[in-house]
Amino acid sequence: MTLVKTRMELKGGIRAGSRLRRIWKFRLLYLMLLPAAIWVILFDYMPIYGVSVAFLDYNYVQGISGSKWAGLTYFRQLFESDMFRDAFINTIVINLYKMVSGFICPILLALALSEIRRAWYRKILQTAVYLPRFVSWVVYGGIIVLLLSPETGVVNKLIEWLGGHGIYFLAQPNLFRLILVVTDAMKEMGWAAIIYIAAIGGINPETYEAAIVDGASRFQRVTRITLPGIVPTIVVIFILRVGFIMSAGIDQVINLYNPIVYHVGDILDTYIYRMGVEQFNLSLATAADVVKGLIGLVLVLLTNSIAKRLQGSGIF
Repeated sequence: MTLVKTRMELKGGIRAGSRLRRIWKFRLLYLMLLPAAIWVILFDYMPIYGVSVAFLDYNYVQGISGSKWAGLTYFRQLFESDMFRDAFINTIVINLYKMVSGFICPILLALALSEIRRAWYRKILQTAVYLPRFVSWVVYGGIIVLLLSPETGVVNKLIEWLGGHGIYFLAQPNLFRLILVVTDAMKEMGWAAIIYIAAIGGINPETYEAAIVDGASRFQRVTRITLPGIVPTIVVIFILRVGFIMSAGIDQVINLYNPIVYHVGDILDTYIYRMGVEQFNLSLATAADVVKGLIGLVLVLLTNSIAKRLQGSGIF
């Protein structure tokens, strides 16, 4: 036993020494990684301590350590609240719509851009579809509000010119979710297409040349070579999007919605904002955020497991 233990200690020492030598060899790379690691620790790991607020009757004067233990009281309040239930359902529904549009549109856009042969024209189009991504939702939402204004909006002016009547689009419950989905796709699909364009660029050009020699049409090359070639990337992006299914975009919703459409437009993020910031019920807001995070984690693990079974690859 002593001999075996000595051998294990020697192996452990050798491994530790090799790790230290490797770290020293790549010390500049680790030094470049240090700011990002510090950022993650400060803003991703340390705030986890705040999750305990969901189980406390939090008093901002006494702080976390001085607040009384409440157990699952605020979780029970959540699940008994009609407002939370509506926000939960709205989040799922809106995000499912966004997943369909935000998943299919970037792929189609990337395929279309990759088929443009004139480089200068492709670069102009790429820049045009990327630009909305760099505009904040405060500005972008203001533009949408102006365009859809019932009195001065361009869309309503066009409807009136065609003989119709002006519509207050953002106050129509049956149209509000559609507006959220369409405007989100218009803003984000150009940036999301970058990953697919990069994946398409990694496909061996000789494959296309062989297909052309065999007489394959452009559509056949897209469906038989390009799409199968980017399937691993599609799977990874899909898994990551599933992880954000409980986040329907607070920046967008809070700049577009109003009390008239709360029952179809209120999402978990806006609910948490109202409970935590406006009503200062931090315990209830934290409990809602914990539920949101746990559901997202379960969905990522489940989707990754299914993808590995069906496709043989996932994100881990």
